[in-house]
Amino acid sequence: MNAHFVLRDNHIKQRAQHAILQAPEGYVCTIKPATRSLEQNALLWPLLQTLSKNVDWYGNKLTDEEWKDVLTASLKKQKAVPGIDGGFVVCGQRTSTMSKADFSELVELIYAFGAQHGVEFA
Repeated sequence: MNAHFVLRDNHIKQRAQHAILQAPEGYVCTIKPATRSLEQNALLWPLLQTLSKNVDWYGNKLTDEEWKDVLTASLKKQKAVPGIDGGFVVCGQRTSTMSKADFSELVELIYAFGAQHGVEFA
């Protein structure tokens, strides 16, 4: 038994409630905020690509993925710990698990950061 519901109205909430009541012993029910939308994800990568082409970060050109790591770490005030063989590792959050609200904050952070660094987004 596997059920996934996006709780948008009372009918869907009733279906979810019914599924919970019918679930066998030992099953787990998780209720969490919806994660990012496809539209949000589609917006993210062009923004990161624009940053990677236009911003020199302390003498380095960062990749799209590296910019995603820098910005998500900033958004969540994440910590960096020493790596096993030197360097540092950011203890981060994946954007795929972000709520829509958190993802919106990330996009706003990208726009604000870009504006501070003279980046013009398409």
